[in-house]
Amino acid sequence: MKKRIGVLLSGRGSNFEALAESVAAGRIPNAEISIVISNREGAPGIERAESRGIGTRVIPSKGLERETYDRQVAAVLEEHKIDLICLAGYMRLLSPYFVAKFPNRILNIHPSLLPSFPGLESQRQALEYGVKVAGCTVHFVDENLDAGPIILQSVVPVKDDDTEESLNARILKEEHRIYSEAVRIVLEGKYKIEGRRVLRTN
Repeated sequence: MKKRIGVLLSGRGSNFEALAESVAAGRIPNAEISIVISNREGAPGIERAESRGIGTRVIPSKGLERETYDRQVAAVLEEHKIDLICLAGYMRLLSPYFVAKFPNRILNIHPSLLPSFPGLESQRQALEYGVKVAGCTVHFVDENLDAGPIILQSVVPVKDDDTEESLNARILKEEHRIYSEAVRIVLEGKYKIEGRRVLRTN
């Protein structure tokens, strides 16, 4: 029985595409992306999913209370019997209701070495702060912003001549790599959570 992944996105969906490629290539074995949901009409990620023959749903979020909206999304995910939810550029903070409904079943990828530089414009924050290394983090999602237990991180050196765009491009490559790896670890159950620590198991 294949594990069923649901992807939530708001924009271009490059991390979704990386996951889809990894599923197709067997790097995430025994799994399928069953549904891709966007809160924005016209999100390029939805077109990309449709071109791959993956089911999609657009549920516009504008004007809806957070929990009211999340209940609609949760209903679609349950309808598709989703085992794991992957946020891929999903520009919404999840409600406590949603997080409680899918405990330790929601993953996010963030373009910084958390807990440094949460929220938006992480590369700008990193460059302004003058750090020598940046990177990305895959973590379980809780009700706080970019704050759940960390599964994997990857370090990217910051060059003296980096711009937001050049740093972002190098981090994005690492995002695509470690997100797939983290999804595989979680779906295979090769981990345990102790407090805030995610420990690998064989």
